[in-house]
Amino acid sequence: MLRLRTLLVAALTVAVGAGLLWLRSPTSPLEAIVRGGNGPPTVVLLHGYGGRADQWLQLVPMFQFPGSTRMVFPQAPLRVLQTAPRGWWRLDIEGNIPPGQRFPDFSDQDPDGIRVAAQLVLDLVRDVEGPLIIGGFSQGAMVSAEIAFNTDHDLAGLILLGGTPVHEETWAAHFAGRRLLPVFIAHGRGDDVLSFAQMERFQARVKASGMDVTWLPFEGEHDIPREVVRGMNVFISRVVGLQSSLGRP
Repeated sequence: MLRLRTLLVAALTVAVGAGLLWLRSPTSPLEAIVRGGNGPPTVVLLHGYGGRADQWLQLVPMFQFPGSTRMVFPQAPLRVLQTAPRGWWRLDIEGNIPPGQRFPDFSDQDPDGIRVAAQLVLDLVRDVEGPLIIGGFSQGAMVSAEIAFNTDHDLAGLILLGGTPVHEETWAAHFAGRRLLPVFIAHGRGDDVLSFAQMERFQARVKASGMDVTWLPFEGEHDIPREVVRGMNVFISRVVGLQSSLGRP
């Protein structure tokens, strides 16, 4: 299991109301860890708020992607803690919990930072050839969805793990342009950071729009358990097969 919970909770405790630090200019290229083959395909996975790119490395031995798969793990540019953990933009969890509710609701929020983060990731993958599958965990899932639903960048697949919708109606206005896109969405029923119910509702809306959604609810918290990794393995192999059937390398 990918243990992100401790770092995430610590980061949220420090970050609310704090002046966070960009480690480099928002226009500077992202750093990234690259593993696997030379592609295609290329799988880009974004870590969550208060996490690090190298946390994905503990899952690499469990990934069973096609042999040529190039795996790219970008490092978010915003320092959340005094040490290494990072964020994609300042994520105010407590300030977005509606009165009487337990979970934050970003569905009607429009943070400028999410667009900056999405553009940084797009700049990183600008020259990728062949199928591109992009995804992430928690805040990384939000940035991945922003790329899928608020840009026209060519994608072969989308992976959303433990995420939540952000400025949902803006995203929904672009759903038609992603019709038939394979999308893998997983969320823990016991997640006490981001709402399971919100993501269950959102995945149903995405599916109803015509996208090819694989929905994997699991008995767990704000984590990436083995069953989710197995689901990702199947999903990515299927996406690669779909691309091959379409005559794409």
